[in-house]
Amino acid sequence: QVQLVESGGGLVQPGGSLRLSCAATGFIVEHYPVGWFRQGPGQTRVGIACLSMYDNTANYPDAVKGRFTISRDNAKNTVNLEMNNLKPEDAGVYYCARDVRRMTCSLLPDTYDDWGQGTQVIVSA
Repeated sequence: QVQLVESGGGLVQPGGSLRLSCAATGFIVEHYPVGWFRQGPGQTRVGIACLSMYDNTANYPDAVKGRFTISRDNAKNTVNLEMNNLKPEDAGVYYCARDVRRMTCSLLPDTYDDWGQGTQVIVSA
C-alpha cells in the first residue's frame, strides 16, 4: 500500500529554518518524480519544490529559489525539504506527493497522484 507521511513542521520565527521529511512506503522514491506543495488558509495548493526521476533535476518557484532545497534520501526512502530564511508567507500546510505518470517533475498539483496528510508550518515572531 502506497503511503506518504510528512513530518518536521512546527513554529519558527521569521528568518529561521525547518527541515521537512516525507517517509514513503509501498514504493521507491528514487523511481518517481516527487514534489512538495503548500496550502495556506483559504488558498489553493501551490507547488514549492519538485524533483524529477533519473537526473534528479529540481524545480522551484521564484518565491523560494535559493532558500528551499528538495532532496531524496534513497537509503531511508524519504523526500526532504530544507527551508531556510523562512518568511511569514511561507506558512501553511505542506504536503508531499508522487507522480506515477511522468519522469519529469512539475510544480502543478494536478499532475500528482498520491499525497500525504500534510504537516503544518507556522512562521511567526
